[in-house]
Amino acid sequence: MPIRAILTDIEGTTSSISFVKDVLFPYARRALPGFVATRGREPGVRKWLDTVALENGGACQDSVIVEVLQGWIDEDRKHTALKALQGMIWADGYKSADFTSHMYPDAAPALRQWKDQGLRLYVYSSGSVPAQRLLFGHSDAGDLTELFSGWFDTEVGGKREAASYARIVELIGLPAEEIVFLSDVVEELDAAREAGLETVLLDRIEDYPKPREGAATHDHPRATSFDQIEV
Repeated sequence: MPIRAILTDIEGTTSSISFVKDVLFPYARRALPGFVATRGREPGVRKWLDTVALENGGACQDSVIVEVLQGWIDEDRKHTALKALQGMIWADGYKSADFTSHMYPDAAPALRQWKDQGLRLYVYSSGSVPAQRLLFGHSDAGDLTELFSGWFDTEVGGKREAASYARIVELIGLPAEEIVFLSDVVEELDAAREAGLETVLLDRIEDYPKPREGAATHDHPRATSFDQIEV
């Protein structure tokens, strides 16, 4: 069946891993103490701080919560509370023009072309939906948010779980075989394929200097840039 929708990962797929690792994560780590001190009483912030506190024995001082969150950043832990708080901090950074988000040169033209061809575009990333919107809204290639029909994060489930992709298929409302998932992580592609989606492995030399070929691809079609993807 023809492909009618594209579901794309971000880190290592549309954008470099180094941008998230070397720019976004350190920025959030540095800003956390001040952010919690000035905005910690806001209901939308307190909700997530209390979530972290409950996971660490209940009543915790905010300074302890900050240390826990900074540790999670160092571990690259995929925790919903951390992602939500990071998204708020990054929003401040984007608004202050402290940085713009990296976008591979081939990504934005391909996304625009696919949109013009009538394909529906979606994002599925471990980063929160607000963080996703910020990244695509303040990219090196300009504001790309209007290209997308929907956004998904780990609230639908983990990215290495087939059930997450089955849920996304339901929400998109198309047969699974009419959706292709783009990612740099083989295990995510395995889960998407198990749910019936088509898949493409992004193997960008900037992020993966050692090519993943043969058995390392798990039989997923491989591309080193969006230019090589045919839908």
